[in-house]
Amino acid sequence: MAPIPQPHVPRIITYYQTHHHPDSSPLAGQHISVLPLLTQPGISLTHLILAAIHINEDPSALTLNDHAPSHARFTTLWAELRVLQASGIKVLGMLGGAAKGSFTRLDVLSSSPSPDLVAQFEEYYAPLACLIRERNLDGLDLDVEEEMTLPGIIHLIDRLKSDFGPSFIITLAPVASALISAEHNLSGFDYSALELLRGSKIDWYNCQFYCGWGDCSNPLMYEFIVNQKGWKREKVVVGLVTNPENGSGWVPWEVLGNVLPVMVGRDERFGGVMGWEYFNSLPGGRERPWEWAGVMTGLVRGRGRERGTGSTEGEDKVKGKNGNGNGNGKPGSGLGGVVEADPDDDDDDGDEPAVNSGTTKDGKKESISLAAVPVPESFEYYSDGATSDREEN
Repeated sequence: MAPIPQPHVPRIITYYQTHHHPDSSPLAGQHISVLPLLTQPGISLTHLILAAIHINEDPSALTLNDHAPSHARFTTLWAELRVLQASGIKVLGMLGGAAKGSFTRLDVLSSSPSPDLVAQFEEYYAPLACLIRERNLDGLDLDVEEEMTLPGIIHLIDRLKSDFGPSFIITLAPVASALISAEHNLSGFDYSALELLRGSKIDWYNCQFYCGWGDCSNPLMYEFIVNQKGWKREKVVVGLVTNPENGSGWVPWEVLGNVLPVMVGRDERFGGVMGWEYFNSLPGGRERPWEWAGVMTGLVRGRGRERGTGSTEGEDKVKGKNGNGNGNGKPGSGLGGVVEADPDDDDDDGDEPAVNSGTTKDGKKESISLAAVPVPESFEYYSDGATSDREEN
């Protein structure tokens, strides 16, 4: 008897890049626990992505952020991740990011590469495969933010599936604009071509709707990706920055609390949300970063509506106790108030996706096309606690 198909459930994903409190904190150097994602009520996290794995010039010097994965500083981290896995949360590793070199070293340029190129791939790939096996990772997120060839990424995906089996999760993390145009891209290859050739081996895409590469203050860009460009909704995960400190493009709660229900409500195949990153996620901030996952659970799973309350628990949290929509107990625009999550688009010819829209001072509507979005510069973030350990993403 064939297994009964499981209904699609929107994913709730957090990236776990900063593992220790920064030097400026009273808790400097102490481990940032992810166990509250299990122990706190109202959270239905589905995946945690551990960042960032780097392949360095020395093939044997694989690092998790700035240290070897076996370093004693990660002892608690690995133990907690095993607890998450035992509780049903899938744990993936993130390879790459803005630190260059990992994918260049794994790039096989053609279907018939030279022996030297094959040997180079094997030399750099072996420690990565060893880490996946040793830590029993459920999958790998390929965050390609450097030039890589299409044959190169295909070769890597094929090898991962061959080595770890069909249940091994493979995701990619393109900027959202890369799903619209290959010209607005950080990875070198065309994601549409990759999906056509290897879509069956890619579970979903963690799309970065921030830092100038996308916009989630309204659903227009997301809808263009899934409706006009034809991407499957269940494979497009909406990526958000969880705090303005983590990069530009943070969407205020009174706006996001209106936008996500629109995205979810239009199709039950909504792929889910991911947040960059865990350690300082709002609304709880550094003291209670797990609250972000709780709010997302309410917004994309609609627990409140299931009980017939007319709103989700996530919307209630965003509104605050007085329900005014700004979550801080002060007068403000409420959900369904002056913030319009799904504005009409005057330019509906489908030629240019609107990235952002609004009104000018004289009341006229304006729309910014994808072509007008400037290429953003890299931004800095703490890689793992110490102020001297900085990377760009």
